[in-house]
Amino acid sequence: GSLADLLFKADAVPSWSSRVVIALDVARGLQYLHEEIEVPIIHCDIKPENILIDSRGMAKIADFGLSKLLIGNQTQTFTGVRGARGYLAPEWSKNMAISVKADVYSYGVMLLEMISCKKSMELKLAGEECNISEWAYEYVISGDLKNVVAGECVDEVELERMVRVGIWCTQNQPVTRPSMKSVVEMMEGSAEVRRPPPPASFSQSLMRSGSS
Repeated sequence: GSLADLLFKADAVPSWSSRVVIALDVARGLQYLHEEIEVPIIHCDIKPENILIDSRGMAKIADFGLSKLLIGNQTQTFTGVRGARGYLAPEWSKNMAISVKADVYSYGVMLLEMISCKKSMELKLAGEECNISEWAYEYVISGDLKNVVAGECVDEVELERMVRVGIWCTQNQPVTRPSMKSVVEMMEGSAEVRRPPPPASFSQSLMRSGSS
């Protein structure tokens, strides 16, 4: 079935270790699409429904119906809005050129959903609707990451690393987001994951809630 079925419809959440393995599988798959083939591919619709899990628990990226090829020396392309609400990078709504960093944003949203087993569009912060990156960042700055993760038996060092990666991936500016190669290195623990800056809308959400 799909990753969405595992995260949101199963009787019990998948184990932490299996979620980490799936997250790395997808990251490596996107690294391959973006950086390791002659004609790079922007998937344009990364979300849990489009990640299929085989009988061995290995994740496969599926549904390339909206994908775009980067031909020649292209690093960006213009196209109409593609993908699912909640996973769309901000540049889609600004009529900006799209790069592989749009997939990185979608992956970051999905990674935070995998950690929390919560849907991004159903979260609130101080009574206000928020995106999952804002929600997770609140717990990064409070140091209470246990509130982000679903399930028990979680490696706390690994948890903090994955949450930080998710927030880096969902930065507002494409240039600030890491490449998928860097994502893989950070998740594997071979590269440092610095504390990410707040999401662009985080300060506005604090102002709405009356916080300082």
